[in-house]
Amino acid sequence: MVGKIKERLEQIILQVADELGIKVLELAINLDHVHLFISAYPTMPVHKIIRSSNILRKEFPELLKLPSLWTHSYFVSTIGAVSKETIEKYIRAQKGV
Repeated sequence: MVGKIKERLEQIILQVADELGIKVLELAINLDHVHLFISAYPTMPVHKIIRSSNILRKEFPELLKLPSLWTHSYFVSTIGAVSKETIEKYIRAQKGV
């Protein structure tokens, strides 16, 4: 995700988070993956947060040639073993990678 697609994806994520009452603490959008640190109820399904594929494909037809934008593999965890500051620092370091 680069350029205007990356910018639009960030807008969509922030808009969806706002609609769902989720606070985005850190966000890094890289070429082939996204790091997203949020504050949300643990019962919130991940697919409700990352629902940008259809929007992006409508706005950027070049994405239609890809079989999918999101895979079924992702990592979700609650913080506990590491501090909030450590996670934020890690995600900030991912920007531009």
